[in-house]
Amino acid sequence: MARLHLFDLDGTLLHGTSAPVEISRQLGLEAETVELDRVMSAGRMSPPEYAARVYTLWAELTVAKVTAAFDGAPWLARIRDVWAEIRAAGDYCAVVSLSPSFFVERLLDWGAHAAVGSRFPAVPFVDPVDPAGLLDAAAKVTIADRLCAEFGVGRADCVAYGDSLSDRELFRVVPMSVAVNADGHLAGLATYSYTGRDLWDAYELTRGAR
Repeated sequence: MARLHLFDLDGTLLHGTSAPVEISRQLGLEAETVELDRVMSAGRMSPPEYAARVYTLWAELTVAKVTAAFDGAPWLARIRDVWAEIRAAGDYCAVVSLSPSFFVERLLDWGAHAAVGSRFPAVPFVDPVDPAGLLDAAAKVTIADRLCAEFGVGRADCVAYGDSLSDRELFRVVPMSVAVNADGHLAGLATYSYTGRDLWDAYELTRGAR
């Protein structure tokens, strides 16, 4: 049976940062977004509240600045190598993130079978954020189930990779998980734990357990 590898983005594929922080860095608003991330990570801000705040901060955002944020972000090493290996094995890989879809979906070009984020309007912003399109921790489970149906696998065939509170619900419902540079919210939930900056090393923890 094929496996589905589900990757978080912020703090997992991105080392020590989030997509919103990297986007805000391009606008000189990094400190403001780091503080929003801190409050969100502590569970003291809802995804709609967070989205409304960063939407306001990003009033001057352009596609060029999103590209600069993506290209300059501190990605873990060998992400594309891991996803190529997953594909070669006949398995599937997907990114599921609370971060904006216009950033997350760029990872399709790196070899992800699917990349799902909170739906934001196109950049530069004209339309408002639709709260119905924003994701939370529970939505990660819903999306994982949808992807399982799409790829013909079940929850029992899933491996989750994450680092924080937003990954906790998903870690609870899949049989195998890897805490990547994780905080205390995943303590006792992960099958494996990895600290470092190379995704291949985190992925290798799961390779012998099928």
